[in-house]
Amino acid sequence: MSAAAARISHSAQAVRPFRKPPKIRKFLKRDENGLPVPHVRNLIVRDTHPCRLMDHYHTALQDNLMYMTYNHESGTPSSPRQIRLTYDPNDPYTKNRYNPPVGGSQAGKKPAPPTTSQNIVHLEKIVIHSMMKEALTNRSNLLGLIAAFRAMSGETESGGGRPSSGGVQIVKGKKNVGGWMRPGIPIGAKVELKGPKMYDFLNTLVEFVLPRIREFPGIVMPPASSTMKSPSGVAGVVSFGLPPEAMGYFPQIEVNLDSYPKPYGMHIHFVTNAVGLGAQNRARALVSGFQIPFARK
Repeated sequence: MSAAAARISHSAQAVRPFRKPPKIRKFLKRDENGLPVPHVRNLIVRDTHPCRLMDHYHTALQDNLMYMTYNHESGTPSSPRQIRLTYDPNDPYTKNRYNPPVGGSQAGKKPAPPTTSQNIVHLEKIVIHSMMKEALTNRSNLLGLIAAFRAMSGETESGGGRPSSGGVQIVKGKKNVGGWMRPGIPIGAKVELKGPKMYDFLNTLVEFVLPRIREFPGIVMPPASSTMKSPSGVAGVVSFGLPPEAMGYFPQIEVNLDSYPKPYGMHIHFVTNAVGLGAQNRARALVSGFQIPFARK
């Protein structure tokens, strides 16, 4: 037998038909949503890169906020004001009666805690939410909004093995409003961002979205004559809204903008740990440190 014939016969023996795949003896379990649960347990995805804005806060912004918000009190601090209740709590005739404090809850007069290195104002979470009136007639209209929020935030339910990640949540009505909204009816969606994903979204918002919005003056502040003792003034939450065309400026949405039915507007809330008098000003100082502008009316 020649060498060529030997090579042909050897190659013919090497080529074998594909065998049938092995039978699945143990199927994957499914969770309450009907999704398969893999056999691998406790799979946690760690950070793949350092967060620039998080490092900026801990290396520069934190010390500056400590210097700007520190209030030195000399001498012995005065005792807190005793809140007098409407009815005597020792009176048996009013023991089980609703007993509010005299003059209201006094939430607007609650003093801020002393500034220390342990309670410097910082971001706790960023909440993004949007409402769709079209969802009242057909809840499937929320699919485009949910997909857009997942792309912008990168959050999924228990994503990366983090049980604290709730993903995109559906907002439902709580009471009847004008006969067109009923309790339990889906009306919108929201997503909460914490940790590095929160700073990544903030970085995208500052670097790509806000500079491209035409005639964006900044977050509008109330007039200087407005009181800071209102419930919003003593809550460390900074909120503003974005128009629908701003959604197309996010890089995650811009690459396949035609995949979404339409652009959606949204509200963004920066939730901080600031409480008490001047909490709104301390929260604005923190947010402005991340290059988000403010404008006075």
